[in-house]
Amino acid sequence: MSLSLFESLPASVAAPPGIAVQSVWTFVERGGVMMIPLALCSLVAIAVATERLLVLRRSKVIPKGIKSRCDEAIDADLDAESFRAAERNPAARVLAAGMEKLGHGVDVVERHISAEGEHEVYGMRRGLRVLVVITAVAPLLGLTGTIFGMIRAFQTVAMSSEALGKAELLAEGIYEAMITTAAGMLVAIPTLVLYHFLAGRVENLTHQLDRLAVAFVNQHVLQKSELAPDRQPDPSSQR
Repeated sequence: MSLSLFESLPASVAAPPGIAVQSVWTFVERGGVMMIPLALCSLVAIAVATERLLVLRRSKVIPKGIKSRCDEAIDADLDAESFRAAERNPAARVLAAGMEKLGHGVDVVERHISAEGEHEVYGMRRGLRVLVVITAVAPLLGLTGTIFGMIRAFQTVAMSSEALGKAELLAEGIYEAMITTAAGMLVAIPTLVLYHFLAGRVENLTHQLDRLAVAFVNQHVLQKSELAPDRQPDPSSQR
């Protein structure tokens, strides 16, 4: 009873030499030609995800102290273009859009900040659509490879003149055909997880940019307009 079940089986049953996968490369080879686009999809997904993970760091989008440096630039009468060139990050570009329109009213400042913010959010989401496409395409490529493999498997059995051994031929063909389906899912599932992770990071950074813009408008537009002396109507205009 201590012997394993596989130890009691014949060698030809326990480890069929034509079916056993010796390595990852053998696994890929048995998948057929559809493994090539699947491999390309995986490489593209890794490249896009790595680039977005580096770009979407908070220190790159909203560095610490950016609001204080913006306040200092305004107090020093530094122009918006100089501040934008000195900082070179999305938060600075959003604040610089507001700096350019200081003194033009709340609506004008908010409109320009909103337009620049939308542009920066679009830039942060760049590349995420590629991950969505890979998530949708990879399983379809795997299914296509499986269908091609099944066609080859049944064709092999149909063209075989031997009565015996057809079940083994069919089983081996189906085994090879299912590899592409597994490969497609192995590409699509991690890509989907990466997409949602990066989309969540973009959403969080967008929320922080919005709070930064609101703080800018409150401090440099609303408060200054409240502190400004009320203008008395011109007596000549009432005549």
